[in-house]
Amino acid sequence: MSRIVIAEDDPHILRVISLWLSRQGHEVLEARNGLIGLEMFIEHEPDILVTDVNMPGMDGIELLDRIDQQPHAPAGIVVLTNRWDHREIHDRIAANRDNIHVVSKPFSPNALANLIDDLVAAADKPGPQPQP
Repeated sequence: MSRIVIAEDDPHILRVISLWLSRQGHEVLEARNGLIGLEMFIEHEPDILVTDVNMPGMDGIELLDRIDQQPHAPAGIVVLTNRWDHREIHDRIAANRDNIHVVSKPFSPNALANLIDDLVAAADKPGPQPQP
């Protein structure tokens, strides 16, 4: 399937996402913050990045900015947030990125897995990206 880096500081959410996506056949790499997520992204060049917005050390927005500086670009990015201003977050981070999706917490693990499958499938063929 695909290689996915998940940067999430809540251990329960990280584990749920990781288990769900692993069961779907994806290779999942877990990062408990943005700094570790960036290191894993650089080292493993994943197909998909899933990141929380609010994390200690390096938040998800800074992580995205740092990833933009890397030669490898992911096929898709999913940003998780429990903030009420998720539309503003989307508008802020979607500039110059057409493969980004903001998902509000709480979320359905099944819906998240389906979104990731759609992103992987879209990367394998040209055409429009899935809508959030």
